[in-house]
Amino acid sequence: MADLSSDAEIDFARVELSYEGFRNLARNPHLSVHGRIGFPDSYRESHEANIFADIRAKLAALDGRRKRVLDIGPGCANLPRMLMQLCQAQDHRLTLLDSPEMLAQLPDAEHVTKHKGAFPAAMETAELVGAQFDAILCYSVLHYMFLETNLFSVVDATALALAPGGTALFGDIPNLSKRRRFFAGEAGCRYHKAFTGEDAPPKLPLFEDATGRIDDGVLLAMIQRAHQAGCDAYLVPQADHLPMANRRDDLIIRKP
Repeated sequence: MADLSSDAEIDFARVELSYEGFRNLARNPHLSVHGRIGFPDSYRESHEANIFADIRAKLAALDGRRKRVLDIGPGCANLPRMLMQLCQAQDHRLTLLDSPEMLAQLPDAEHVTKHKGAFPAAMETAELVGAQFDAILCYSVLHYMFLETNLFSVVDATALALAPGGTALFGDIPNLSKRRRFFAGEAGCRYHKAFTGEDAPPKLPLFEDATGRIDDGVLLAMIQRAHQAGCDAYLVPQADHLPMANRRDDLIIRKP
């Protein structure tokens, strides 16, 4: 495990992050709110308003009134605070599901219920079993679930937790296949050269170790699983101006 003493000393790409790993980050007083959710400040600072606008565009229920909203793995940075403020303004009931260490760093409010635990197992607890929501948000979390649980179970639990007409957004999913497509194109080559300062194009091996990484096959299987559960599902792009839109996807699941 990498030394987690400060944001500046961490290579987040090499940190082994999991539900327990994020609990350790949340306990670290030397990290920024972005560092505690596994991001360098440059990846999130000044981008959160744009990220939240993209989320609202895909979860229309958030701009409705008196909806039931679930945020899976909100972390402790500014996005959940933005969501809490919006839910208060729209008279929504908001449920936050995360580790106790993360939840403790978010403010309490009458319209917010905090539940400790990991998705989807926590949906079997007495407080959440049978609960249904008009909007479910899970942002920058699915790739960590992939390492710890069966994503078909994630889809199954999501389908059960959606109210009729409800929508779930699994956002900011690193897609190995999309990343390869990007770096194989002209825009990706320019990006690589600007980032590395080298003229050589990015190296793209014919066969790449995909262990622990989500690719097109995983996402398409999740879509098929959602269809089997009676939901519609779609892969959609992030807004172009988001920091990692060129190599990440969003997955939407809707219950008719």
